[in-house]
Amino acid sequence: MAEHNKSRALYDRAVKLMAGGVNSPVRAFKAVGGTPIYIDRGEGAFLYDVDGNKYLDFCCSWGPLILGHSHPDVISAINKTAARGTSFGTVHENEVLLAEKIIALCPHIERIRFVSSGTEAVMSAVRLARGFTGRDKIVKFSGCYHGHSDYLLASAGSGLATFGIPSSAGVPEDFTKHTLVAPLDDTEAVQNLFDQYGADIAAVVIEPVPANNGLLLQSREYLSFLREITNSNGSLLIFDEVISGFRVAPGGAVEHYGITPDMCTYGKVVGGGLPVGAFGASEEIMSRLAPDGPVYQAGTLSGNPLALACGLATLDYLQKTDGWAGLESHTKAFVQQFRERTSGLPVNVATIGSIFWISLQKEPPSRAEDIDAGGAQKYAGIFGRALQAGIYLAPSAYEVGFVSTAHEEQDLTRAAETLAQILG
Repeated sequence: MAEHNKSRALYDRAVKLMAGGVNSPVRAFKAVGGTPIYIDRGEGAFLYDVDGNKYLDFCCSWGPLILGHSHPDVISAINKTAARGTSFGTVHENEVLLAEKIIALCPHIERIRFVSSGTEAVMSAVRLARGFTGRDKIVKFSGCYHGHSDYLLASAGSGLATFGIPSSAGVPEDFTKHTLVAPLDDTEAVQNLFDQYGADIAAVVIEPVPANNGLLLQSREYLSFLREITNSNGSLLIFDEVISGFRVAPGGAVEHYGITPDMCTYGKVVGGGLPVGAFGASEEIMSRLAPDGPVYQAGTLSGNPLALACGLATLDYLQKTDGWAGLESHTKAFVQQFRERTSGLPVNVATIGSIFWISLQKEPPSRAEDIDAGGAQKYAGIFGRALQAGIYLAPSAYEVGFVSTAHEEQDLTRAAETLAQILG
């Protein structure tokens, strides 16, 4: 039985110092119970906590660590860059190198801007879409999370579509009055919104691979419908690829589905483990951004040299080793083994690229409204038992899992067997 005495002691100190004892809510383990596990270090596919326990890590820092922890190429890039300075507040070569790399992998992007987080990337992209179109309203989808900017913290109400209602205290309803919310995988709801407000809709923003409320995979046909309806109404289509970018394919969901949006946002893998976000579009759209145009966006640490060196080393390694093919192959094998061992149980795994989600219902849903709420209660017990067995899953039933290049075949096979036993 793993002991967590040092973690408990640290948490007791933390709750007296920080709101909820954490700096991001899900880390508090409120959804799964128990005390947060304090991590001492990460090596390859494993985490080691302050009590000396070892865990196979399927969280991967919520996605960025596609090469696993402390990858030699990434650490070398950090050390070399840090020796020359950690921040300049001015332009530097790493900005050019990573921009060239991303645009080469994502030919639908002609110009890019680096920021410091996924939240900032989406917030800036929406502002730019409004500035470019001269319209105010945006359409988002229940079950898609786009960061914690005020007007995107809106969830769906009853009916096919609704004006956004703030899903956080501290967000005035007036801030979300231009945010229209529809269910995923529902063409009628989106059509109704455009019938009513089409001339005022600046953009439709969607995670093409919704991965923040379960893994709610959408069909190519549905994403094509969004592309067509935005085109015909003069609105922009924004793909939020903060999670799926460089995870499901070198060119992200755009490459996987073969559908080109007007704008894309990125994060996670782009920073290789350090805080980075980015958004990009055509030269025409990006030319509206300051200093060339009237849409303002700025950031003291935007394009931080350490973070961009991390991202560049990560993408370089994936390219030179054909990392994406190996990631997808290992993830498919892991998921298949899990499915075979849980056949007949009310459980399944949704997967795409190197992302997976254990769904505690027989058929993985494609809409947030179709998720069985009872699964969250069951998940708490599964999480705890997995932790005791040395497997670190996300501490929330609604968060996805990630496989890295550091996850070896035997580790994944053992994890599939262990998780199947827990669920059985």
